[in-house]
Amino acid sequence: MKVLITGADGFIGSHLTELFVRSGYDVRAFACYNSFNTWGWLDSLDKHILENTEIVMGDVRDAYGVRSASFGCDAILHLAALIAIPFSYTAPDTYVDTNIKGTLNILQAARDRDTRVLVTSTSEVYGTARYVPIDEDHPFQGQSPYSASKIGADRLAESFCRSFSLPVTIVRPFNTYGPRQSNRAVIPTIITQLCSGIDQINLGSLSPTRDFNYVEDTAQGFLSILKNDSTIGEEINIATNQEVSIGDLAKELIRQINPVAKIVCDEQRFRPEKSEVERLLGSNEKIRRLTGWEPTHSFEQGIAKTIDWFREPSNLAKYKADMYVV
Repeated sequence: MKVLITGADGFIGSHLTELFVRSGYDVRAFACYNSFNTWGWLDSLDKHILENTEIVMGDVRDAYGVRSASFGCDAILHLAALIAIPFSYTAPDTYVDTNIKGTLNILQAARDRDTRVLVTSTSEVYGTARYVPIDEDHPFQGQSPYSASKIGADRLAESFCRSFSLPVTIVRPFNTYGPRQSNRAVIPTIITQLCSGIDQINLGSLSPTRDFNYVEDTAQGFLSILKNDSTIGEEINIATNQEVSIGDLAKELIRQINPVAKIVCDEQRFRPEKSEVERLLGSNEKIRRLTGWEPTHSFEQGIAKTIDWFREPSNLAKYKADMYVV
C-alpha cells in the first residue's frame, strides 16, 4: 500500500513515517515547503528510513499541490496543521486557512480517486470534560480558535463521508508526547528548562489534567486504524484512560532531572479563563474494540524515554529553553 503522510516533517508525522516504512509501506512524505529546503524532523531520521521515503515539499493550502502529492496513493494520513493554541489567539485566520481549508483540499483530492483518508483531530475539540472518560459521543466545545478550526475540519471530513461515501476515519489522539515534540507543548517546555540547568521553571496553570500518550503508541494507533476497515466512517480516540495534572507532571519531572528546581507560574503562559481546558481524560474503549490497540508504554516508561532523548546535547541544542514558545 502506498500512503501519503501530510505533516510528515512534524512531531507525530515523523514518527509515523518511521513506523510505516519499517512496516513495509510505500511512503510519500509531504513536508511544508521552505526556502531553506529543510525537511523538519525528517532530517533526523535514519538513512534507511530516508532512502525508502519519497519526500515531497508543498503546502496543504495549495489544492493543486495536494492533488499532485496524492496521485497514486491508496491512503492519506492527514496530519499537517497549525497546532499551537496560544498562537491561534493572535492568528486565527491562518488556522482557518491551514486546518480547515487544508483539510478540504485533502478531502477533495481523495474524493477524486476514492482514497482512504485518516484525518487527524485533537482531544481539544472536546473542551473541558463534561463527563469522564470522554468517549466519541462527548459534545464538542470550541474553547480556542485552534480547537474551533479542528472541529470545522472534523465536520468537513464527516460530511465527505456521508455525502460522497468517501472512506474517512477521524483519528483523535489525546495529548501525545515524546522525542521531537515542539517546545510549545508542556512536557518539552519543562524538560528543556530542567536539562538546561534552569532552576526556576516557568509554567502556566498547574491544575488542568491531561491524558498523555507516548508517541510510539499514538503512531501504532494510526496503523491499527488504517489496517481495519471497521474503522471507516468512525471517529476514534487514541487515549490511555489515565490523567495527570500539569502540577503533578512538573513535580515528577523535577524529581527525576533537577530536584532543586522550583515552579513559577508565569502570567503570559495562562490561557484566557474560559479558553482553558481544565480536564481531559479519554476513553479508549472504541479503538480497543475495533482494532485491538492498546498502549504499550506506561506513563513512567514514556517519560523516561523522553527525558533520555532530550538529555542528548545534540537534541537539546535544537530548543530555546529560556524562551516562551507560542
